[in-house]
Amino acid sequence: MDTTPVGEAKRRKLKARMDELGILEDDLVEKFVQGSGSGGQKINKTSSCVFLSYPTAGIEVKCQRSRSLALNRHYARWELCERIAEIREGEISRRQMEAEKVRRQKRRRSRRQRAKMLDDKHRHAVKKSRRKPPATD
Repeated sequence: MDTTPVGEAKRRKLKARMDELGILEDDLVEKFVQGSGSGGQKINKTSSCVFLSYPTAGIEVKCQRSRSLALNRHYARWELCERIAEIREGEISRRQMEAEKVRRQKRRRSRRQRAKMLDDKHRHAVKKSRRKPPATD
């Protein structure tokens, strides 16, 4: 795996993670395909999108995060490791946690919570207004 833009430390960390999960480089099926999305002519004529398949576990990863093929290869392998770890260890992935956080943030507040917030705002406004000097007529 020729990964010039990826540092030696990151390569070693990925290799250790793959060894820990028992993923062999020979078991991976890697294809380079055209990416999708914006990018115009450049994206239409280069195949920097990595399609990585791990038939042993039946997992497929498509990565187009970067414009660099080498970085996309690295990211695809890392994503594959994350998915396998999630399946094997039952971990909640970082992506699932972020999605849940967004869901919680978008959730509408209850009437009681809204009333309490409004009351707190009113109390704060009163406190601030008391700091003003007295009005002189």
